Amino acid sequence: MEEVDVEPAITNIPAASAGTHLGFAWGPGDILVYETLYKASGAIGSGCPCIHEVRKDEDIYSPILRKLFNESHHIFVGLQTIGEDLPSKNKKPQFVSISKNYRSVIRACMEELQQVVSILLAIELIWNLCEVLFIDAAPAGSLLLHLLDWVRLHKADVDEKAREVLQSESPAEHHDYWNVVVSYVLQGRLEEARQMLVKQATLQPAARSMYKLMDTLLSKMPFYNPGGTQTLTEFDVKWRHWHEEVDRCLQDNSFASNKHLEVICKILVGDEDTLLEHKDLLSTWYHFLVTRLLFCHPTVKPTELHYYAQSCLTMFLDSRSVPEPLDSILLAAFEFDIHQVIKDCSIALNNWWFVAHLTDLLDHCKLLQSHNLHFGSNLREFLLLEYASGLFTHHSLWQLAVDYFDHCPEFGRVYLELQIERVPLDTERKALKVLRICEQRQMSEQVRSICKIMAMRALRNNRLGSALSWSIRAKDAAFATLISEKFLQDYCARGTFSDLDLIDNLGPAMLLSDRLTFLGKYREFHKLYGEKRSGEAAKLLLSLMTAKIAPRSFWMTLLTDALPLLEQKEVIFSADQTHELMFCLEELTSLNTTDEDTELTKVELLRLALARNLARAIVKEGTVEA
Repeated sequence: MEEVDVEPAITNIPAASAGTHLGFAWGPGDILVYETLYKASGAIGSGCPCIHEVRKDEDIYSPILRKLFNESHHIFVGLQTIGEDLPSKNKKPQFVSISKNYRSVIRACMEELQQVVSILLAIELIWNLCEVLFIDAAPAGSLLLHLLDWVRLHKADVDEKAREVLQSESPAEHHDYWNVVVSYVLQGRLEEARQMLVKQATLQPAARSMYKLMDTLLSKMPFYNPGGTQTLTEFDVKWRHWHEEVDRCLQDNSFASNKHLEVICKILVGDEDTLLEHKDLLSTWYHFLVTRLLFCHPTVKPTELHYYAQSCLTMFLDSRSVPEPLDSILLAAFEFDIHQVIKDCSIALNNWWFVAHLTDLLDHCKLLQSHNLHFGSNLREFLLLEYASGLFTHHSLWQLAVDYFDHCPEFGRVYLELQIERVPLDTERKALKVLRICEQRQMSEQVRSICKIMAMRALRNNRLGSALSWSIRAKDAAFATLISEKFLQDYCARGTFSDLDLIDNLGPAMLLSDRLTFLGKYREFHKLYGEKRSGEAAKLLLSLMTAKIAPRSFWMTLLTDALPLLEQKEVIFSADQTHELMFCLEELTSLNTTDEDTELTKVELLRLALARNLARAIVKEGTVEA
């Protein structure tokens, strides 16, 4: 973006005490100031430095403006889906409709929020003008009609006054009666002005002819009809004839005996002095501009607007007055300087919502293609990135920001990867939301990071099932091994498995690590044994030991599990299988130096059971062979 050529606003900070310095840290939502303490030697002094929050983007935390952010998000996403293959001419009505949708959201927020109406009014005012000049790009003739609608929409106090006058006992004698009539005329609402004048005419029978003449002049004023058969040239000729007729009435002193009607007549001929005498009713220089165009230059071309706008601003403002930021923005719009409008709005408005969405729409209208920034991105993307980064500081609006980053082809992915890691994973539900976003975008590194964080948290809370589920999702073999060990330790201590549903449904995930494979297969052994499928259970148990899948520390448990199978009436283990079990037992006892009575008793029981089973197996196998 271009460098800002204005002085930044000054923030007063209390003077730091001797030996301290101030540091600044800029964030997407706020600015932090912190004290850094130094001794004379340069080493850091003792004590804890204070951190002060200097500014925060409060708009993000306003409940009503959150509605603006939420509703406009849907419009933004819809705009991105408009096909690039459509000709620009076909897309123009869609772009105008989208612009109106944005404005309707702003209006809806204004109705709900009274405290920040001024900023929302300014936003809607600027957006509406940009819609007329840039998006709709109204030509001469139609341009003035759009500008009249623009002024009427933003100068609605006349309707309130009119209601007050009409509801009074005698409207024609109300102190605001003539102000309402003149206001209607200034806005080109001549039909309403005529209806009000009828009430005055009935009170003054002697002046009825004068009121009749004024009514005729008002009724005959031509307005351009874009959908009609009349050309702009024909309209211009007709308007000039009408203008000359009004001027003749003024020169003939037709209304000299009624100062109010004479004022209206002077307004109709576009008398600048008379218009400026009614600054209080016009209230703004741009209302003055549109009224002046209506009664002096109704066929004004877009390219001529800047000249009239500048002269009206100069005439309307006091020579000692300094134009407000809003005045500069509107003037830049009338000059068709889109980039200056965006730049001034970025400085004047206290959040990125307006410039981000307006620039995006203008970019879709192919009005910003020539403006690239020094660091490689374009203006649209820069502003969308800034806006979305601000949303990411909010506890719920961060979800909206994801779509904005998705539609920034150059840097959106990088920004999203950085921002998503800062989202606090307060709950498992929120973690799953973040995870789903990352998985949908193949952000494998972030997926692993989230899963590891949640797995560690679950493990600290002794929720082994959840920890194992997260580690599997992260495809973290080392962590899955650690949790599998915890499951086995838990089984040894309690004699039962926790989270059976998870272990029973591991499926291919059990291949993530040897220990997880063993956990799944060991649970399968228990299921087979519980279903009285002793042969299959025995074969699986033996394979777990001989294939070295089972940890050696767990061999004694496995051999103990074999005891009930060895003691059954039917011979389950063959002679060869029994020899393998004996070999495993001897290998285990040769490495195990413990002299505990319990362990020694187990070993003796196992040897006895294995010897008996071997004898039975040899007899059985010999009998079969015979």
